[in-house]
Amino acid sequence: MRDPVADLTAALGRPGNGSSDFDLNPDAVLPEGRKLRPAGVLVPISLADDAPRLILTKRSSALKHHPGQIAFPGGKQDQGDADVTATALREAQEEIGLPPDLPRILGHLPAHETVTSFTVTPVVAILDQAFDPVPEPGEVEEVFSVPLSHVLNPDNYIVESRRWRGQRRYYFTVPFGPYYIWGATARMLRGLAARMAG
Repeated sequence: MRDPVADLTAALGRPGNGSSDFDLNPDAVLPEGRKLRPAGVLVPISLADDAPRLILTKRSSALKHHPGQIAFPGGKQDQGDADVTATALREAQEEIGLPPDLPRILGHLPAHETVTSFTVTPVVAILDQAFDPVPEPGEVEEVFSVPLSHVLNPDNYIVESRRWRGQRRYYFTVPFGPYYIWGATARMLRGLAARMAG
């Protein structure tokens, strides 16, 4: 990657549609009149190392929803949040101890609709300096990073499937070492990879 900030900024400026957990499952029937709740996640890219790295979390295995899954820091928008960017920054501070003044916001990816009826806006941010992550006890099991180049390479993505609610469901994965990155997180990253390649 030449200048990661310039390349990312250009990619975020390209037109494109949002994504959803149903992209690879065209036969899925969405419930009529469903109400989508807004959420924001932070896509933090650290420039503190020799090469850009993407910071992710592994959710606690004790959680009721999505236990043990790899995720961006983030969550549903609260009434006190000015917008989804504020949501992403607040959640990142709560979940991984990221100081809210450290991320440099580059822009947003189109919203992603989840099977759990959220419309999630990924907020892409640059971290120009390192910080010491503090995982939130009970919610975050681990904070780790992967090379940005790995998730930006479309060749690293695999479509897999499993049975879910009686139907075969297909989804993207982009494994890295011991980390099985899949589902909504992998789909949003696949969208960023496509924009970067475009």
